[in-house]
Amino acid sequence: MGTIDSLVRLAHRRWLVNGKQIRFVVAGGVNTLFGLATYPLLLWASSTLHTHYMLGLVIAQALSLCFAFTIYKFTVFRTRHGSMGEFSRFLPFYLVNYAVNWLALPLIVGVARIDPIIAQVAFSIILVFGSYFWHSRITFRTSKGNP
Repeated sequence: MGTIDSLVRLAHRRWLVNGKQIRFVVAGGVNTLFGLATYPLLLWASSTLHTHYMLGLVIAQALSLCFAFTIYKFTVFRTRHGSMGEFSRFLPFYLVNYAVNWLALPLIVGVARIDPIIAQVAFSIILVFGSYFWHSRITFRTSKGNP
């Protein structure tokens, strides 16, 4: 039982001392709200984008990508170097997810007859789970000599 207690205390201390995971959860929530709000706002604000919901998706994703990179870089991982290198590692994660989204959304809307906004919310929730792993280990990784 002592080993389990020690592991729990170590895990708890790591979360409190590092704070990165807590910042990620908060930033991820803000990022998700931004992304989830951007798409419907674009569709509701423009009858053209409502009709052409995939164009609205591309615009919303471009805005969300820039917002997400900024919030994760400066508030979560707090790196102050290598923005272009980090962005080049950040981009593939989202491009793959966007490609899957671009393929799935028309199928979900057209075949399952689900409203595009509801379908996009569901897809966004799924996206959240892989992002911490990718960003902490690939996008904003730090070497031993580089904090």
